[in-house]
Amino acid sequence: MLQYLQIENIATIRKADIGFAPGLNILTGETGAGKSILIDSINAVSGAKTSRELIRTDASSAYVRALFCNVGAEVAEALAAAGLPAEEDGTLLLQRRLHKDGRNDCFVNGVPVTVSMLRSVAMRLINIHGQRDSQALLDSARHIDFLDAFAGDDKEKAAYTASFAALKELKAQIKALSMDESYKARRLDLLQFQVGELKAANVQEGEIAALKHKKAILNNSMKVRAALSKAVAALIGDGDAPGADSLLSAAAGEVYAVSDVAKGLSAVAESIDGAKDTALEAASVLDDVLQQLAENEGNLDEIEERLDLMYRLSKKYGETEADMLAFLQQAETELDNITFADEKIEKLSVEYDKLLGETEKKAAALSTCRKKAAKALSAAIEKELAFLDMPNARFSVAVNAAPMAENGADEVEFLFSANPGETPKSLGKVASGGELSRVMLAVKNVLQEQHSAASLIFDEIDAGVSGSAAGKIALKLSALSRKAQVLCITHSAQIAAFADEHKFLMKHVENEKTFTEIRSLELADRQKELARITYGAGFTQKQLESAAEMINKAEEIKKKEVFS
Repeated sequence: MLQYLQIENIATIRKADIGFAPGLNILTGETGAGKSILIDSINAVSGAKTSRELIRTDASSAYVRALFCNVGAEVAEALAAAGLPAEEDGTLLLQRRLHKDGRNDCFVNGVPVTVSMLRSVAMRLINIHGQRDSQALLDSARHIDFLDAFAGDDKEKAAYTASFAALKELKAQIKALSMDESYKARRLDLLQFQVGELKAANVQEGEIAALKHKKAILNNSMKVRAALSKAVAALIGDGDAPGADSLLSAAAGEVYAVSDVAKGLSAVAESIDGAKDTALEAASVLDDVLQQLAENEGNLDEIEERLDLMYRLSKKYGETEADMLAFLQQAETELDNITFADEKIEKLSVEYDKLLGETEKKAAALSTCRKKAAKALSAAIEKELAFLDMPNARFSVAVNAAPMAENGADEVEFLFSANPGETPKSLGKVASGGELSRVMLAVKNVLQEQHSAASLIFDEIDAGVSGSAAGKIALKLSALSRKAQVLCITHSAQIAAFADEHKFLMKHVENEKTFTEIRSLELADRQKELARITYGAGFTQKQLESAAEMINKAEEIKKKEVFS
């Protein structure tokens, strides 16, 4: 269950630390006090889509933190499957920070996660039933989702969905291969030209970079040749002046001539001869390099032409060699498909017909499951409506055949009649606001039996309801709170009287800024709040006593084991 909620800078809530209890948690307050902001905050930490407008005007970011306890084995398994840590004490911490630049920082038990991962975990912990859910009942296209949630037909639906997706893919392939002859001829000409041009070019990965490197070297070859030529002339002479080899040879001769006069001069002469040999070898190497440079200078034009070709190809087929080669592969595949289109269409058509039959069988299996569940759902909701002060209401789930689509081959619609003798008609056309609220509660209560969440939130489920019907909703919410934690935002004193924990939201203005505060009410304050809800701010002592009696009566009913 939701144990603790911390909110910072969400709309008019600057900072709020809210503790929740097991059972029925009631939230009341004056209109505009910020009750909807509380729902927005819980939605945010549950991974729902949010707007930057939710962030308080004078803040750069907003923060919501929700601590759950006793999360159960199912949630622990989901965490393990997602590679997220689970606490040994059964607690779970969800956090989300919203930034005005649109960024989100989400955490599960302190581990950074994506918004979708946050939502996947939160949906197992909390279920929010707001006024938008009632609006969903008006949209018959959504009714199939309610029925599937009750039917528990995940296996049948998954099998059909996979088969239908494969069928769509085959159909798309057949359509892509089917074309008129004139277009086919034009496309063939273009593809053949493109494939021929790219193959003739023999594009190689890394080629452009290699060519540019060679070009850079050749562009500097004149400077290199001049330097190397001077070096060779210095080593071996150039006809106008002797080189180092001649000078070293002359020096060695002079030393040899007097080597018998002084000891050790022979070794010096030999060393000078060695230096001459080194100079000659170096000159030979440099001369070879000069010859290679001379030969390569002739390749510069070829490199320029190749680079120009690669540039023109890149403009048509992709910036890099990898892009061009990928284009070539794709073009060859398409060329092959068009060339052998008739044979491939025939083969794919056989596959399509076979898969169509299999998909139709899976659609039929899903329909059978839905029709069986529709009868049970209709009966269960009628029973709930009878308890909610609508004993004559008739509710039925119509499942009619439809062309196959992503959701199956069914159209599902909720039909409703509030009065005896009237034929049930489309719920959205005949239900009043109060009736719709009770139908929503009935639907959600039935679905809760199938897919339990630790915490349920009802946002003004009493809209359009008063009197006996509001009392029945109060009983149903209180009964439901024995199975799961319930948080309910309400304007009904009859519902608020059943609170196990009562929170009051109020707003005040400080320095021309609006702030919302949330506090827990003790018994005396609860009595005053119920009197305010029922009679207005100027309630009398007698009216206050009436509110106290309402709470006492609710406490007596709550002590009973069974509500319905």
